[in-house]
Amino acid sequence: QVQLVESGGGLVQPGESLRLSCAASGGIFSIPAMAWYRQAPSKQREFIADITGVGRTNYARSVKGRFTISRDNAKNTVFLQMNSLEPEDTAVYYCNARISPGPDRVDETYWGQGTQVTVSS
Repeated sequence: QVQLVESGGGLVQPGESLRLSCAASGGIFSIPAMAWYRQAPSKQREFIADITGVGRTNYARSVKGRFTISRDNAKNTVFLQMNSLEPEDTAVYYCNARISPGPDRVDETYWGQGTQVTVSS
């Protein structure tokens, strides 16, 4: 059974940095894409960034230039380096992965449990 486990959230001051990690495990043949989303209180979940298996990336306009997504394919892990954090970045951050369980099988999408990021002075 596939699991996504996030880590690295916490409380930081404006202008500081955090690095989130998300490790996928269980029943994985390949991971075509991994992504990060976030959800602030009383707001809808929003896309932050994604990365393909060959390293192509895509970012939301609100974080471009401040956040960097990367992945370690050998460890089935995706990272989100967040710099110059702002109070508006406060949210629960969720990892998302599209996983192939094997050749000739349909890809499935999984979510992590979320990790809280709070930016406050």
